[in-house]
Amino acid sequence: MSEQNTEHQFKNVMAECRELFVKKLHDYGASWRILRPSSLTDQLMIKAKRIRELEITGQSLVGEGIRPEFVALINYGIVGLIQLERGFSDGVDISPDEAMTLYDRHAGEAYGLMVKKNHDYGEAWRMMRVSSYTDFILTKIQRVKELEDIHGEALVSEGVDANYMDIINYAVFGAIRLAE
Repeated sequence: MSEQNTEHQFKNVMAECRELFVKKLHDYGASWRILRPSSLTDQLMIKAKRIRELEITGQSLVGEGIRPEFVALINYGIVGLIQLERGFSDGVDISPDEAMTLYDRHAGEAYGLMVKKNHDYGEAWRMMRVSSYTDFILTKIQRVKELEDIHGEALVSEGVDANYMDIINYAVFGAIRLAE
């Protein structure tokens, strides 16, 4: 696979995620603005743990598979980046248009990071198992929890935002691989 194909596949997954986000924004508004950082981290953990459970057991009693959970991780990762930037709120304090402007900016930043890393790592993600993306996502979530517990006062580590970006990108890779 070429890097150009990766970029095309990444954009397609992000367009799919955006379409779902728009629909949920229509149905619920930006209700996620209420989420405090720890609650958002827990939501990411629930989604990632569900993927891991499905990978291990191969059974889903609610009939949803792994790929929709990767899509959810992407969207919650972008919500996380928005919440880091804006802080949480006691109510919906942004319009759907403003929410989409923020969404698109952060999605674009995730894409830009992927392009740089994919160049430097030479498409290494394609040689990985999908289950490794899950484990790396869970590791990133655990790191976010640790950073939250020390109030972001890391000595040498990347911040919460970098971990959210990695979660988004690993989830996109998972969504790509499961669609192939």
